[in-house]
Amino acid sequence: MCGLTGGVWTREGTPLSLGDLSQMTRILRHRGPDGGGLLQSRMGESGRWENRLFETDAPPEEDDRGLRDSGCGLGHRRLSIIDLATGAQPLCNEDETIWTVFNGEIYNYRELRDELRRCGHRFRTDSDTETIVHLYEEFGLAFVERLRGMFAIAVWDQPRQRLVLARDRLGQKPLYYREEPGRLLFASELKSLLVVDGAPRTLNPTAVDSYLLYQYVPHPECILEGYRKLPPAHRAVFEDGQLRVESYWQPPYPEPPGMPGLGSEQDWRDELRRRLTDAVQLRLRSDVPLGAFLSGGIDSTIIVGLMQQLAGQRIKTFSIGFPVAEFDERSFARTAAEHLGTEHHEYVVEPNALDSLPRLIWHYDEPFADSSAIPTMALSEVTRREVTVALSGDGGDELFAGYPRYRAVALAARIDRWPGFVKKILGWKLWQRIPSGTSQRSLIRRGKRFLSVLSRSREERYFDWVSIFNTHERRGLWTRAFAERLADSRAERFLAELYKQCPGRDFVTRTTCVDVLSYLPCDILTKVDIASMSYGLECRSPFLDHRVAELAARMPIELKMSGGVQKRILIETFPDLLPESLRHRPKMGFGVPINVWFRNELKPLLYDVLMSERALSRGIFREQSLRTLIDEHMSGRWDHAYRLWALLCLELWQRQYLDGRIPLQSPDSL
Repeated sequence: MCGLTGGVWTREGTPLSLGDLSQMTRILRHRGPDGGGLLQSRMGESGRWENRLFETDAPPEEDDRGLRDSGCGLGHRRLSIIDLATGAQPLCNEDETIWTVFNGEIYNYRELRDELRRCGHRFRTDSDTETIVHLYEEFGLAFVERLRGMFAIAVWDQPRQRLVLARDRLGQKPLYYREEPGRLLFASELKSLLVVDGAPRTLNPTAVDSYLLYQYVPHPECILEGYRKLPPAHRAVFEDGQLRVESYWQPPYPEPPGMPGLGSEQDWRDELRRRLTDAVQLRLRSDVPLGAFLSGGIDSTIIVGLMQQLAGQRIKTFSIGFPVAEFDERSFARTAAEHLGTEHHEYVVEPNALDSLPRLIWHYDEPFADSSAIPTMALSEVTRREVTVALSGDGGDELFAGYPRYRAVALAARIDRWPGFVKKILGWKLWQRIPSGTSQRSLIRRGKRFLSVLSRSREERYFDWVSIFNTHERRGLWTRAFAERLADSRAERFLAELYKQCPGRDFVTRTTCVDVLSYLPCDILTKVDIASMSYGLECRSPFLDHRVAELAARMPIELKMSGGVQKRILIETFPDLLPESLRHRPKMGFGVPINVWFRNELKPLLYDVLMSERALSRGIFREQSLRTLIDEHMSGRWDHAYRLWALLCLELWQRQYLDGRIPLQSPDSL
C-alpha cells in the first residue's frame, strides 16, 4: 500500500525534471511513510538508455530542464507490508529494461511467482511487486488480467518506450492522469500532478454539476479541466505519443443469472462460503500487524468471523462510537466481538468539524461530500495505533442488495404493474402537503419522496432518490453565466450509461450493478482509501475479490432479497458467525450529525464561507438561492444538511486548491 507518481515523454514533449518528480513524490508521503524512491530513465548522448535510481524522494539538485530526449520518471512512497527488507520501489527486471511502481496488494503473488519461476524468471526479492514486472515480460498487456488484488500500477517498458497504467477491477486504488502533447503525467492523487511546475488549475463546470448530483465527481471526469481518472478495470497505454484507454474486465451482470453446477440454493451457499473464505485467507498475508474494522453489521461481522476461524489467534477488532445515539453502533460491534471472541478495541469520539474539515478537504483532492468520511478518518486513526492492515466489509451492500433503497426499487417495480388509476392516486400531488418533519430519515418524508417520482421512468426515479440536488434544484442554484458554461451538460448520463451495460436482468439487479460500477468505487472506496491512507493504514476488502464479485453478479435476485429480507444468502450462509440479534437489525449507516452542527458550531462558518464576497464572486451560485437554503435549515423548516455540506466542501476545496499554492501537507486550520 503506497503512493505512486511519474511521467513519460517523447522528444516532442516536455521532460519531467527531477525537481518536479521529487515534489510529486514528497506530497504523497502520508500514503507511504516508510520510504521513497525515484527513477529517471532517459536516452543518453551515446544513444543508450540511462537509468538513475535514488533511494529517497529528494535527489541531488541539478538543472535538467533542458533535456529534450525521450524518457520516463517514476516516483514512489512506500508503506511496508510485504517483504519489509527488499521490497523498495521503483523495481525492475533482471536487465533493468522493465520498471514498475505499484500501489496496493497482489494477493496471489506467491502462486504467480511459482508459475513464473517455471517459465524461467528469476526473483531477487520476496515482494509482490516483482511479480508484476515478470508477468509483464511473460504476458505483455494481458498481465493485469492475471492479478488478484487491489492495485494501481505503472509499468515502464523501456525498449518499446511504452508506459502502461492499470487499475484494479472494482476500483479500490485511485489513479489520476494528465495528457499533454508528447507527455503523460500520472499519480495516485490529484495533488501530486498539481505541484508540477506550470500545472494548470481550471475548474471543470460539468464536474461541478456532477458533484452536486452525486456528492462525488464520477470517473473519468475530474474537477479540473485537462485531468482524468482511470476507471476501474481499465488500463491505459501511452506509446508513440498516443494514449489509448481500454477495459479489461467487467462483472458478468449482463449474463443470464445462474452458473453451471449451481442448481440449488445450498449449492450457491456452499460456493459463496468457499470463495469468500478463500478471499479472506489470501488477505491475511502480511508481514506486519493485522486487524479488522467491526461495526456489528452483517458484512463486517462475517469477515471478522472468517478471519477468526483462519488466523489461529484472537483477531484485533476496532470500532468507534459517538455520544449521539442515532449514530452509535458500539453495542452492536460489542455483541459481534463477544460472539466471535475477538480482542476488541472500542473508542468514543466526538468529531469536531472545525478540526476535521481542513484535513479532509486537503486529503480528498476533489470536492467530496460524503460526511461519513469524517468518522472513517477517525476510525482509521485509532486503528493505526495498533495495526498496519485492517480488513473491512466494504462491498457487501452493493453486491448482495443491502441498501434500504433497493426495497424502494423493488416496490416501485411492482407498482409499475398495477392499474393506471392506482398509480395516479399514489402520485396525487396533495400527498406532498402532508406534514413530514425536517429529518432526512423521517418515514413520512421518505414516503413522500417515493410517491413524488412514481410517474417517471425507473431510471429517473433512481436518479432522484440518490441525488443531493436533482436536476431542477441544481438549475435553481446556478447563475446565468455559469449555466451557460454548462452548455448541454447532463450529469445523469453517467448512471444512464451504466444501466445500459446491464440489460436483461430484473431492475433491482440492474440497480445493484449500477451501484457496483459507480457508487462503490466513486464514493465508498474513495472514502476508505483516502481516509485510511491519510494515516498510513492499509484497508483490505474480501467482498471485493473479483471471484466473489463475479459470483454475486450471477446470483438470482431471490437469493439476495426476498420476503422482506435483504442479504438473505449472507445470513443463511454464515449463521454460525452472526449473532441472532444482529441478523435482521436495521442498517444505520456510518455518519455524523451535520444537521445539528450547522445549527450550532458550524453556523458561523456556514454564513462566513458560503455568503462571503469571496465565494459569491466566483459566479457559480445565486446569492438568494444559497441564502434560502441556509435560512430554511436554520429555522428548522427543512433539513438541507447534506446539500449545505456539499456546498461548503466545494467552496473550501476551491480555497485550498484554486486560490493559492497547494500546501505540501494537510493544513491545521481553515
